[in-house]
Amino acid sequence: MSEKEPLPPLSIERGAVGSPDLSEDVRDDGFSLSDERISDILDALYEEDIETIRTLMYDLSDADTAELFHKMGRDERRHFFEKDHQIVPIEDYAHLDYQLREEILSAMPVITVAKIVSELDSDDALDLIEDLDPIFQKAILKQLSAKDRIAIEEGLSYPEESAGRLMQREYVAIPEFWTVGKTIDYLRAAADEIPDEFYDLIVIDPYYHVKGEIPLNKLIRAKRSEKINDLTLEDVHTIPATMDQEEVAHLFRREGLGSAPVVDEENRLVGVITFDDILGVIDEEAEEDILKLAGVDESDIYSNLIPSTLSRFKWLFVNLVTAILASYVISFFEGTIQDVIALAVLMPIVASMGGNAGTQTMTVVVRALATRELSRPNMFRLIGKETLMGILNGIGFALIIGLVSYFWFGSAMLGVVIGIAMVFNLLCAGLFGAGIPLFLEKIGADPAVSSSIFLTTVTDVVGFLGFLGLAAVFLV
Repeated sequence: MSEKEPLPPLSIERGAVGSPDLSEDVRDDGFSLSDERISDILDALYEEDIETIRTLMYDLSDADTAELFHKMGRDERRHFFEKDHQIVPIEDYAHLDYQLREEILSAMPVITVAKIVSELDSDDALDLIEDLDPIFQKAILKQLSAKDRIAIEEGLSYPEESAGRLMQREYVAIPEFWTVGKTIDYLRAAADEIPDEFYDLIVIDPYYHVKGEIPLNKLIRAKRSEKINDLTLEDVHTIPATMDQEEVAHLFRREGLGSAPVVDEENRLVGVITFDDILGVIDEEAEEDILKLAGVDESDIYSNLIPSTLSRFKWLFVNLVTAILASYVISFFEGTIQDVIALAVLMPIVASMGGNAGTQTMTVVVRALATRELSRPNMFRLIGKETLMGILNGIGFALIIGLVSYFWFGSAMLGVVIGIAMVFNLLCAGLFGAGIPLFLEKIGADPAVSSSIFLTTVTDVVGFLGFLGLAAVFLV
């Protein structure tokens, strides 16, 4: 493929008056990018029709553009950016999945990535650069202005997944001795220097210590002569720059915050975190817990085959070991199974029901731990409730499977045995489904990662041991 000169900047602005009208079949529903629109863009890409691509993409939002690249194949994305990366508004890069961002940016020249980084807000710029290869990262930093480079290097100095990595360094801070009138005049005069969007004014003393906050609606309703100090909210929630982002998200959710100032070790203002930053954290943490429950380290939709395979292999290996343990328990009752063939047919039912019931309980408990809904006063109440729920469900399903077994194999005692085993296993599923995550949390292990493996082992072993043990006593 011959190398072409860079295309000129976009001539069609997003949502501009007079922008080309789209045909009815490619319009989107407002909540998602239509498959028809994606197909038309890909067709234009194959035909190397850049103008049609521009027409089809002119009104896409940041999220729409991100969705488009997420749904493209790797080769299609590479081909797209080889043709025309300038068609993508710079702010759209901040909405891409970090794996996609790394893939796309790593294929660009250093100077191009540096330009993208320099035009983003500080928090988005840091988020964009922190996952790149360290050598590539250093090359980009060398191309930035001294001001941007210092801001990003300072952000990178904070621990990963901390408030310092999350905060933006653009904020509006005013002295506590100003009046409302002077503050409003300042905001108008400094319109080009302050952030485009902010929700609270941070009140500081001469040493940049946070004294309070003022919501914009409160400032607007006040008289010009009023003192800022009289409007300042005393119940301010300052966040240490080293606080873990999950702790920050919990604070925002609990207190209903729109924004919060971030301070350094000397309690001086260094940045601000807003609720839109926290929405991303909550989504990220929830996704992480869901994936860990299934034994997956991270979403690997965009990862290469071999790393994804190796990531899953280790957890599948642990599951293999636990399955061998369950099979070893079954081997103790080899003679019993040979005498009563129906046991081989029915015993997976007991273990499966126990595993599913335990997983339900475990999921509820892991979520409660993640959202800080569990504490010492209600911990044992939850365990008791889940155990009792297991018993009640066990009785219900014992009656069902007991009758099925009786009519299937013509043995009333077989129905009684599997019914008792079902009650016992669902009881254990409720008890251990709640108890295992709580125990792992107590000893400092991550319950989202390890709970499912231990729980599966317990329900399989208890299910097989209870069912086959009762069968050995009453049926043989």
